[in-house]
Amino acid sequence: MARFEEVRATFWGEGPYGVRPLTDAAVRHAERGLGVRLPASLLDMLRVRNGGPVAESWNAFPTSTPTSWSEDHVPLDDMMGIGDHESRLSLLESPYLVAEWGLPSPLVLISGDGHCWIALDYRSCGKRGEPSVTWFDVDTGTELPLAPDFRAFVEGLTAAASFDPDDAAGSRPES
Repeated sequence: MARFEEVRATFWGEGPYGVRPLTDAAVRHAERGLGVRLPASLLDMLRVRNGGPVAESWNAFPTSTPTSWSEDHVPLDDMMGIGDHESRLSLLESPYLVAEWGLPSPLVLISGDGHCWIALDYRSCGKRGEPSVTWFDVDTGTELPLAPDFRAFVEGLTAAASFDPDDAAGSRPES
């Protein structure tokens, strides 16, 4: 398992994202709008880069339970930032997306495509607590706890390429 500081230093991949650098004012605005306290470890990551593609070294989280995505992991190809951008989702869109996709609340979505999401899950800790990280599969109506908090989630990340090549093709299996 990697240390948080090691992952943070090499977490972001190549490619543009287009969201402005994270400011304290943007964090306050986001927390007010979302009605939650965002984890300090998430904010540490977003202060390095405010969302975007994840480096190939950290683009998967191993699971002991199969999902519709894979037998042994879930993807983390990109992570949302805080702010507005025309072509990318933002953490700020979580309330709308949670309602649109029929997800439980309160959640803050950090990655996903509509069919599957990785989210900060505030259901057990309350809006001011330290949320766990959960995988939600809308198509199958299932959820899978991934980590007790965001820091542990980051420390558990690994490369998708380290899994079975037939299983880590980078796209959802056909239903």
